[in-house]
Amino acid sequence: MPCLYAADKRYARTGASSELIMLTFNPEKIRNDFPILTYSDSPLVYLDSAASAQKPCVVIDRLDTLYRREYSSVHRGVHRLSEHATAQFEASRVSIQKFLNAQYAHEIIFVRGTTEAINLVASSYGRTQCRAGDELIISAMEHHSNIVPWQILCQQTGALLKIIPVDTQGQLQIDVYKNLLSPRTKLVALTHVSNVLGTINPIKQIIALAHQNNTPVLIDGAQGIVHTQVDVQDLDCDFYAFSGHKLFGPSGIGVLYGKQNLLEAMPPYQTGGGMITTVNLEQSQYRELPYRFEAGTPSIAGAIGLATAIDYLNQIDRAAAHCHEQMLLHMLTDNLLNIPKLHLIGTAEKKASILSFVLDDVHAHDIGTILAASDIAVRVGHHCCMPLMQQFHVPATVRASLAFYNNQQDIEALITALHTVRTIFK
Repeated sequence: MPCLYAADKRYARTGASSELIMLTFNPEKIRNDFPILTYSDSPLVYLDSAASAQKPCVVIDRLDTLYRREYSSVHRGVHRLSEHATAQFEASRVSIQKFLNAQYAHEIIFVRGTTEAINLVASSYGRTQCRAGDELIISAMEHHSNIVPWQILCQQTGALLKIIPVDTQGQLQIDVYKNLLSPRTKLVALTHVSNVLGTINPIKQIIALAHQNNTPVLIDGAQGIVHTQVDVQDLDCDFYAFSGHKLFGPSGIGVLYGKQNLLEAMPPYQTGGGMITTVNLEQSQYRELPYRFEAGTPSIAGAIGLATAIDYLNQIDRAAAHCHEQMLLHMLTDNLLNIPKLHLIGTAEKKASILSFVLDDVHAHDIGTILAASDIAVRVGHHCCMPLMQQFHVPATVRASLAFYNNQQDIEALITALHTVRTIFK
């Protein structure tokens, strides 16, 4: 269904959008799927999903059943438990392939999270492709996980790191990006959705411009996978990385999608058991995709739990869920703007449901502490985006990040608590 809230802001204060969304998406029913939100008489107001999302019952129950009745190591066992675990593990890979619309299941590499996925590409692709004088492009809004690996690669190879600037609204300056691309550009690495600003970047356009320059693109999808429906073939990205724990799955599991031709040309990132065919004391032979990048015992429960989370997402109306999030985002934005001396950080036209703000003369950590006393969970700090904080001349922000399990009462609780903060620090 179309998102009326995004199309016509007249619905922002009338409630008409909410009524229409409820026809296909009931947030109160959804909340019952997440036991942590309703476990006590004083329900948790959880506005920290960008850090880590809560887990639905189906994921919790699946992990419980796996460890109680089904657990075994995978791939090499011939007994019943191992064969069953292997089948479930590899079925999870197929589920993720379909979720991303990747062409092949072996383009799905299991890692610990977005951070490891980016480090894998930097270490394997980067060190074989980059030489002194080559260039890499990132943006000023990147998470440290998509800055530091490229800084280290540049230090090791003599390559240069180029930065796409961000304007005062928190949007990438695409015209500058076009001018940064050159015959020396070896890779563009960019976030899909800013974890601080909520900005949804025009990554399809960015990828197309890079490909016109024969430059591959890595997308940090830690937030993008949650708030958008990702089709890697439609985007034509070369690498896409995300973490399971932000997508309502377990922690300790993540995914690197990579195009087959690029992955096949890359040497292993880590070595050991599971990623080899033969080993002798002189040399070793490596396995085919995806196993050459999955050394050691994998996160078996993590992969199966992530696939369960994806199955859960596939059963809800994600378009309606997105509309619900956007409705809450606009509601929260409107109310925050009515708080004296409060300033939003990031006002891009296209935003996911992530809002950062500051209050004059009140440190973000003091705000977070007062909110926590009312069991309102937000994130405070630099959010692993120190260069972005420096650009906006703030040491830290308060970040409220929404998911489809949030509701209007959560917004009201936050706004009431912030007015209390304002009164305390008059």
